[in-house]
Amino acid sequence: MTATDAIALFQQAVLLALLLAGPMLFCGLVAGLIISIFQAVTQVHEMTLTFIPKILAVVLSLFVFLPWMVNKLMDFSSHILGNLAAMQ
Repeated sequence: MTATDAIALFQQAVLLALLLAGPMLFCGLVAGLIISIFQAVTQVHEMTLTFIPKILAVVLSLFVFLPWMVNKLMDFSSHILGNLAAMQ
């Protein structure tokens, strides 16, 4: 395995990690934005109002996107294990 191959493999792994974290981060961002707008309109600044809906949105998005995430991880793992002999 050359340095170029190792860099390409690392780049693919980082891209996959960002791709897998993206839906949960986006749902947390949208939930935070909605809550911030609600707090600005109603002037209710309760700390639990900011954290609990964001946590619920992230957990819900995890359950929704989990099959897709597992499929992506399995594809990446099978690609790595399939090319293991060529990587030596």
